[in-house]
Amino acid sequence: MTMLGVVDSAALRRVPLHVRIHFCRISEIPICQVFLDLSFATMLSVLRRCPQLGRTYATKSPSNGASSELAKVARTASTPLAVRLRRRKQFGQTPEGTSDATKTGLTPSEQTRYTRLKATGNIQKDPTSGQPLSETQWLANINAHRSRVRGFTRKVKRNSEAVETEVLGKKVYLPNIILRLVRNHTPPGQPYNPYEATFRIPQSVTKTDMRSLLKAMYGVDTTYIRTDNYISPWYRTQQGYTRRAYKTYKRAVVGLVNPFYYPHRVEDMPAEMRNEREEFLERHFMIQRTRVLRKEELLRATKGDGKNSFKLNAPYATKRSHILRLVNERRQEREKLVSDYAKEMRSLRKENEKVDYKTLKERVRGPSPTSSTSAPSA
Repeated sequence: MTMLGVVDSAALRRVPLHVRIHFCRISEIPICQVFLDLSFATMLSVLRRCPQLGRTYATKSPSNGASSELAKVARTASTPLAVRLRRRKQFGQTPEGTSDATKTGLTPSEQTRYTRLKATGNIQKDPTSGQPLSETQWLANINAHRSRVRGFTRKVKRNSEAVETEVLGKKVYLPNIILRLVRNHTPPGQPYNPYEATFRIPQSVTKTDMRSLLKAMYGVDTTYIRTDNYISPWYRTQQGYTRRAYKTYKRAVVGLVNPFYYPHRVEDMPAEMRNEREEFLERHFMIQRTRVLRKEELLRATKGDGKNSFKLNAPYATKRSHILRLVNERRQEREKLVSDYAKEMRSLRKENEKVDYKTLKERVRGPSPTSSTSAPSA
């Protein structure tokens, strides 16, 4: 089938599709060469049947080692651009899909901070052994401190005489803040990372608000939060230039301690699961039915009633098929008319009569109404 990485197209046409898919999995030949003789529609059907060629998603909770590694990769991928550029100059390029963390899970910045605190003697000590905290223990304390609920505090006395600090949240009545959970940005061919969650939030919401809300309302522990603002471009209107509010938002990428598996996209599901999901959505939410009703209502509102209504007949339709049909009909009429004129010219010459345009027109199209009717008598 191949020789030195070159695909034989003549032999390729005799190979079944399932054999080609298996060949594409085990070889390094580009997919465009393996399916070069197929049509576009057949190519799409083949791609849907080959799960390795689509986006992969994790469906089961990984082991402890794999989960910690995925969390490290997610944290490295969501690092701010300035930090990544600084680390790239200092430590070199980090390969895609890997983490720049140490074996204990510390980032380069955390490793530098831990080393500095330990060298100066300011590192916390283990209350049981009295020894300085290890990197793993110190990181656990740092993550617990990061995911704490923040707000107003007050001193409270419990059953004992010890005084404890209780964190109070600020009560908000009838809130109009919308936090929308969306899928993470996942490049094609890479697995969905469950140790990150992406939100679209108002620009007034801060990282502290996000961390406190997730902890207080849902009990979700977070390790980091990255935010970035998306500003709508300028659009020209009749009144001038303006921005569109729905295209201006803030994105928050939240690092999770426990994995969260987002549901599959309908486009990425297998055929049977996709059909069941579409039937469920249509039965409960009537998405397709709503689209059809919207189109019908738009057509009814623009068409009008009675004398004010219009109809898109074939001569006035703008579809390509109608235009080609009209062009073909006019061409046939023109060719028939030319052949009739040529036939009448040959018959006039056989009859030794004078050939002129007026005579030919009368014999082909018949006498005109003005010439056939005589003038009225005085």
